[in-house]
Amino acid sequence: MIQLKGIRKSFKQLEILKGIDLTIKKGEVVSILGPSGSGKTTLLRCVNFLEKPDDGIVRIGNVQVEAKGAKKKDIISLRKQSAMVFQHYNLFAHKTVLENVAEGLIVAKKMKKIEAHKRSKQILEKVGLSDKLHHYPSQLSGGQQQRVGIARALALNPEVILFDEPTSALDPELVGEVLSVIKNIAREGITMIIVTHEMNFAREVSDYVLFMDGGVIVEEGTPMEIFTKPKEMRTQKFLKRISREEEVNWEAKKNVL
Repeated sequence: MIQLKGIRKSFKQLEILKGIDLTIKKGEVVSILGPSGSGKTTLLRCVNFLEKPDDGIVRIGNVQVEAKGAKKKDIISLRKQSAMVFQHYNLFAHKTVLENVAEGLIVAKKMKKIEAHKRSKQILEKVGLSDKLHHYPSQLSGGQQQRVGIARALALNPEVILFDEPTSALDPELVGEVLSVIKNIAREGITMIIVTHEMNFAREVSDYVLFMDGGVIVEEGTPMEIFTKPKEMRTQKFLKRISREEEVNWEAKKNVL
């Protein structure tokens, strides 16, 4: 389904990705964990060439693109195989919820407006927003806006959905509604790659987990292997630090309540 071979990426003199190899099977949910600066978001963006790798090969389904010498038409073909959900929603402020979701179907899929709106309504019902069709983004909460972003991705019926920290811009009380929607999508067997800092969510939803640090995949395995029996010292230290931070945040929240 998805295969990455020798993916490298540098920004000026700083090497961000140092030769990543990865294979993801159809229907798998893969979470990517790691500290800030580890390269996880850059890797995600290289999957659909939002960041063009300096070297390596990306394959999604039947479409394969080599970084060196990649032509625009090849990149467009690759991007049609995926959809991305960003941290900050990226909705059109002047369009309604329905129009935001339908836009990609009309422009990218060349679907007639009436058909695009019909499909968009079905998808918006799936993410619990059938009562917000004619609202504008400014009238929605952050969680609702992110669910529109997820609906927009689903509507395109992609081979894979890429999630880049989908809850990082949300207030804590809104995180749960977005994670719930993603869990429901995962149950439908859609291939997903998720960059996330939500450890419990990654443990629950993932078939496979990667831990990145310093531009390489330090450790990979099932959620059981990574969260309960990590082999690498860097993985162990990261999980312990995150666990301590979650405890501190929980205690602070209890004191406020």
